[in-house]
Amino acid sequence: MKPEETVDYNVKVCWHAISRMYNTEAAKNDITTSIGFVLLNIDQEAGTPATKIAPLLGLEARSLTRILKSMEEKKLIFKVSDPSDKRLVRIFLTKKGLQKKEVSRKTVLHFNHKVREQVPQEELDVFFKVCGRIQGLIENKEIF
Repeated sequence: MKPEETVDYNVKVCWHAISRMYNTEAAKNDITTSIGFVLLNIDQEAGTPATKIAPLLGLEARSLTRILKSMEEKKLIFKVSDPSDKRLVRIFLTKKGLQKKEVSRKTVLHFNHKVREQVPQEELDVFFKVCGRIQGLIENKEIF
């Protein structure tokens, strides 16, 4: 079987193309794709517990720690300990973080709009269904 005939190759190549595209746009705003995705997953009013962000993005806790440190250095976020549980740390967006979140939101919406202009909804429905089935197979340990 040729690499281009495998499911994983096509998913990886497509994701890398999307990631490169997002990184090019993110760099124009002094952020990265990873930072953009984290920003999009932080609740603007209530903040978001740091422990909840990594699973939302499919990241390891160590990777998220590095990203959050970078985001603090860029003054995009700040951390607040929960008054009732000192082990819990909530992540909040700064004014600058809110601005970068809006840029990230618009970038994702623009990408999705452009894809939807070119790919019929029926094909997207099949794509989403196939992705869901593959994720299910992996999560249910039906492959290995």
